[in-house]
Amino acid sequence: MTSRRRSVALLAGCAGALAPLGALAPAAPVQSAAAEGAPPVFALGPVPVPAAGRAVSVAHPTRVIGDGSPASCTSAAVGRAVAAGGIITFDCGARPLTIAMRATAQVDKRSHLVVLDGGGLITLSGGGRRRILFSDTCAGTWSTPDCVNQPYPRIVVQHITLADGYAPARQNTRCTANKPVCWYGGVTGGGAIYVEGGQFKAVDASFVGNRCYAYGPDLGGGAIRALAQYRNRPVYITGDTFVNGRCSNGGALSSISVQWDVLNSRFTGNRAVGWGANPAAKGTPGGGSGGAIYMDGTDDNALIAGTTLAGNTAREGGGAVFDVVDSGWGSLTFRESHLIGESSGRFQTFPGVYYQRDGRDLKPTMIDSTDG
Repeated sequence: MTSRRRSVALLAGCAGALAPLGALAPAAPVQSAAAEGAPPVFALGPVPVPAAGRAVSVAHPTRVIGDGSPASCTSAAVGRAVAAGGIITFDCGARPLTIAMRATAQVDKRSHLVVLDGGGLITLSGGGRRRILFSDTCAGTWSTPDCVNQPYPRIVVQHITLADGYAPARQNTRCTANKPVCWYGGVTGGGAIYVEGGQFKAVDASFVGNRCYAYGPDLGGGAIRALAQYRNRPVYITGDTFVNGRCSNGGALSSISVQWDVLNSRFTGNRAVGWGANPAAKGTPGGGSGGAIYMDGTDDNALIAGTTLAGNTAREGGGAVFDVVDSGWGSLTFRESHLIGESSGRFQTFPGVYYQRDGRDLKPTMIDSTDG
């Protein structure tokens, strides 16, 4: 095992020159990319979605959960279908149905494709007690020589709601060995979904009231925690809704060294509730950054387009978005997006945003977008 396993990316080095809230001048109006002299344009989505970010056809499902009756659609049936893989749909009747998950659905790392399509009717609930969906290519015996750069499983969740998931594991800040149990501070975060390795996207999905442990410097993702994506291809968040998520960092999304394309989505009322930032200030447990989205690591671009972030809060930095690129390349771009009423408790480099690259505090790129 080599240092490229990215365990070294756990500390964001954010204790440098931070911009306290009182030191930030009011932001000037964000100008459109239109020709000089033309009025600003603040159109909000939908922005075009590339093929890689769109829903998968379920015209010919591999497996169908249920026989047409609500009673046939159980947690055990979901677990079996996810473990078997393929394109999965539901036949649970014509009305919306909530399935209480009695156990976390586990993706087999040898599966090449897992599509979970709720048809707009299905909610999977963790009941405030457990994570809903889990995938980790580096757990146990590896299925390829390089678990952090494995092309599969390709996981898609679409036309479905995941609610009240909870990931209680705490970040192990003392485990520094170069082995899977210590990478990324352990298997933490991702109250609804934890995905390490392979490729992931969520399309037309809703995430409501998902949570993970409340403290830890790099622990995050009330709804989704994404790590080690194949060839650093972006995670697509397309037409999704994230409401009332809560975690130490990233009340909705969290990652280390992962790229994101967040398109035509909504983030409302998500909270980063940790305390002490990253690295954790003396006498604190750490965390509290990125009310909606928390990103850390190396070599990552983040595009947030056609998206509204409203009423998200962070106890420390970045009420809406926290993004630290420790080294290498990266950019944070808002296109045709709105930041509305985001609250950064202690620091930000732009209203509602904390962005740092290679140790320098920066503003994000704003194209046809508004803040405040």
